[in-house]
Amino acid sequence: MRNPIFRLGLVLILLVTIGLGLSSPAQALTEEQKLLSEVWRIVDRAYVDDTFNHQNWWMVRQRVLKQPLENREATYTAIQEMLASLDDPFTRLLKPDQYRSLQTNTSGELTGVGLQIAQDDGDLRVIAPIEGSPAAQAGIQAGDRILRINGKFTKDLNLDEAAEQMRGPVGSRVALTVGRQDAAPFDVEIVRDRIALNPVYAQLQEQPDGHKVGYIRLNQFNANATAEIAHTVSRFENQGADGYILDLRNNPGGLLQAGIEIARLWLDDGTIVYTVNREGIQDRFEAAGHALTHDPLIVLVNQGTASASEILAGALQDNGRAQLVGDRTFGKGLIQSLFNLSDGSGLAVTIAKYETPAHHDINRQGIVPDVNVALDPIGREQLATSDDRQYQAAIDLLLHPSVLAGAA
Repeated sequence: MRNPIFRLGLVLILLVTIGLGLSSPAQALTEEQKLLSEVWRIVDRAYVDDTFNHQNWWMVRQRVLKQPLENREATYTAIQEMLASLDDPFTRLLKPDQYRSLQTNTSGELTGVGLQIAQDDGDLRVIAPIEGSPAAQAGIQAGDRILRINGKFTKDLNLDEAAEQMRGPVGSRVALTVGRQDAAPFDVEIVRDRIALNPVYAQLQEQPDGHKVGYIRLNQFNANATAEIAHTVSRFENQGADGYILDLRNNPGGLLQAGIEIARLWLDDGTIVYTVNREGIQDRFEAAGHALTHDPLIVLVNQGTASASEILAGALQDNGRAQLVGDRTFGKGLIQSLFNLSDGSGLAVTIAKYETPAHHDINRQGIVPDVNVALDPIGREQLATSDDRQYQAAIDLLLHPSVLAGAA
């Protein structure tokens, strides 16, 4: 509830405005101003930080409404400026084509280069290339920085504008300038393609000692992820799996509910995640008592493990269900909700923070693995092979007699 003094002050301001012979703001709003006000109201109602980055959110609205909003693009620019004052790259406007693309992405298919990206202090950073995508085949790696897209500097683009620049018709080409740690920037031309977002790669691997290890690589938490994981685990159980490696490396996340449901496939009981809203109210998601297997489990993580991946990894680690092997994770502990806008565009708003079951806030911190293993750069075809040091460490840990003796 707003402070009564503030509300009284607002009434006085409106009375003074009317006394000067001006129309009431509600009567004077143009279609462009109505769209901007629609965005303002959603953020005012839902945004996780009720200080709005320590600024008077009402005055932000008033200041932006004074700008000449001559057309829809001018309105979009004004909205983006308003949202930028929150200093939260995840709260953002999605123009109609961008909004449709995002909905497609979580539903299972897109056309483009196949990169999951994030903005970090103005840099456009690769969280991970999508498995089998043109970007993956071109050698783009997690942690790379995209410096230019078709010659345009990415520092001049927001996250969605950069993504839109890389999407396009099948067979069209896009030129990227890539920065990589300890290397000179280089150019790569990529042919866009249709990218089927099959989120799971799986293989039952028989080890020299006869143990069968179910290797499951989950690339994204889309609408198909839970069913695909459940089907794979059930199949491996029927084939006599002795243990599992769940590979969440370079998985940028996706749907929160998918992360929760997949955790439930591995846990009989326990908290999966806490969410904390702007009032400090905690909500808790629990396991449902129907784990598909109790076989030993190792989870592979790295700097590209983000968002819903970190929720899953944190749940399995804090509940003692799995040990984590690899590198510290990305550190995205914020939850966004999508809102439809009246003109067909969308608004992503950070509505809550999340904590792991042990109440760890991992935002910008990440999750520290139980066993830290660095990985030299390898190609995607080398994952889960003898060239993959993190995978080999997971195999060694999984097949240790004391680990397997703990299986129920």
